[in-house]
Amino acid sequence: MFRVMVSHAKKHPSLIPLFLIIGSGGIGAALYVMRLAMFNPDVCWDKKNNPEPWNKLAPSDQYK
Repeated sequence: MFRVMVSHAKKHPSLIPLFLIIGSGGIGAALYVMRLAMFNPDVCWDKKNNPEPWNKLAPSDQYK
């Protein structure tokens, strides 16, 4: 698939900004989802050692 994109970019150089914008948008979306998965208190990856992670919230943390 990458070869096809490179061949299209060589034939039509005006597609290069489109590929860059779409690629950076995909990378940004993936990084945002990874940040939500790692640092959000609503996500629990280790249910064995911490079955109720919402009990560890400090009084200054925001929650609903």
